[in-house]
Amino acid sequence: MDSSWVVIANYQYSSEAQIFKGRLEAEGIQVHLQDEYTIDTDPLMSHAIGGVKLKVRKEDKDFAFEILEKMPKYSLTNDGEKVHCPNCNSTQIHYFTTIQDLKSFLAFLGSWLVAALPFYTAYEYRCDKCNTTFKKL
Repeated sequence: MDSSWVVIANYQYSSEAQIFKGRLEAEGIQVHLQDEYTIDTDPLMSHAIGGVKLKVRKEDKDFAFEILEKMPKYSLTNDGEKVHCPNCNSTQIHYFTTIQDLKSFLAFLGSWLVAALPFYTAYEYRCDKCNTTFKKL
């Protein structure tokens, strides 16, 4: 890629980056994802290579930032409502994977090999204010 593209955001997974890419493309902004396929192949590499990089053309950078600022930064329910922390009732909640070591990755991989869909789902919510982690809404 030439230098007319700039990184405006990094995401741990390509599925997350695709959401923001789609929003920017809906506004007519050309978008490129870097390292998307590398992380799809080996999700544990995400931290090592800096995640999926969302790139836009230099001339679209300011407009792209405006659009990204308007998008919700925290988790929502399937009905579009904010998720609340059971401890402090904050709505600053992130949804994240707990597959962060070899043991949890092998459990995920093993369940994937046995069935079409994994039995082992390793996701939790974490509150930014009180750092409480919880699984259910």
